Amino acid sequence: AKVVKAEVRDGTDPDAPEPGPHYFVHYKGWKQTWDEWVDESRALAFNGENLAKQKALRQAALQASKKRAIVVPSRHGQRPDSETESSQQRSRKRARESSVEKVREERDDTAQKAPEVKIPIPNALKAKLVDDWERITKDKLLVPLPRNPTVAGMLEQYQELRRASKDKRRAGRRDDDDIVDEIIDGLKVYFDKALGNVLLYRFERYQYKQIRERYPDTPLSEIYGSEHLLRLFVQLPALIAHTNMDDEAVALLKEHLGDILKYMHRFSKTLFAEEYENASPAYVAVSKAA
Repeated sequence: AKVVKAEVRDGTDPDAPEPGPHYFVHYKGWKQTWDEWVDESRALAFNGENLAKQKALRQAALQASKKRAIVVPSRHGQRPDSETESSQQRSRKRARESSVEKVREERDDTAQKAPEVKIPIPNALKAKLVDDWERITKDKLLVPLPRNPTVAGMLEQYQELRRASKDKRRAGRRDDDDIVDEIIDGLKVYFDKALGNVLLYRFERYQYKQIRERYPDTPLSEIYGSEHLLRLFVQLPALIAHTNMDDEAVALLKEHLGDILKYMHRFSKTLFAEEYENASPAYVAVSKAA
């Protein structure tokens, strides 16, 4: 197995509820569809003791395969019934494996047809993502809510600035404003649906519960701000890859999302909270128990 990438998770991901280091592993000789994230409990340190354990397991597997390959003929030159049954079982197993392999290949072909999506995030905003993670998971601070501007407010400001600017590059594109409006509406819908599922750190979940109780009918994009929207941009490539968009539509979407990120970078001082708020001892106690 080979570790392709690694990251530290805080336990908010439903697919990886355990916090701590996680490793994305590729198994040599297997298709990429078998690649998976594993936590620290399934990873062994690279040292002499574990290398010896690996060697012993390989030798045991080799001996077991040799024993299975030995066939003892019967008195009349025929295999025993048990050996015949074993041969039939192996044939059925090979047939099943062949069918599974065909399904895997079809899935691989489908995955290869999906357009690759990369949304470049400015380095300054990447630094904000790291700072945001440290403030919440390590320093136990919280983004003050409701934010000003909110996600919806920030996107409206972007639209107004864009319409007011005389952009010659887009002067000949008649439907461009309609496309941007549609993208922004979609962003707000994505944000409202994704926030409670994939955009929160564990320490923020009790704050989220309080917000939903205080503002039950208010869209989350009208409460949360750029700090959480930036986290959505990290998740968007995976979300877009599961849509039925063609290459041209994906390229257009990437262009406009890139413009929004540039806007967030340009006005970062007014869009992002300079100070996070301290959580009360009662909040910390409840969040640990949750």
